[in-house]
Amino acid sequence: MAKKFSALRARMTPEAQARAAARAEAMLVEMQLQELRKSRNVTQTQLAAALQVEQAAISRLEKREDMYVSTLRQYVRALGGELKLIAAFPEGDIQLHTFEPAR
Repeated sequence: MAKKFSALRARMTPEAQARAAARAEAMLVEMQLQELRKSRNVTQTQLAAALQVEQAAISRLEKREDMYVSTLRQYVRALGGELKLIAAFPEGDIQLHTFEPAR
C-alpha cells in the first residue's frame, strides 16, 4: 500500500527535510528550453519565425548544453519573457546586469 508523502516526511530529520525541500524547489525552477517553450504553447516553427531562423535551428538550440547569454536572451524574449541572471551566494542573491546589452 502506498504511503502519503507527508507521513514519510514526518519521519525525516529536519536536515533531510530541508535538503528535500531545497531539491524540490530547484527542480521546479529548472526547466529545459523545450519545456519552457511548450509551457508557453509555442511551437518550434512559431519561435523560429519570431527569431527569423529555420525551425531546425530551434531544434539544435534546444539540445545544446552551452550557449551565449545573448542567444538565450533572444530565445526568452521571443517567448515573451525577460532573462535575469542571478548569482546565488549563502548570504544572499545578486542580480547581474553585466550581460545587459548597451543602450
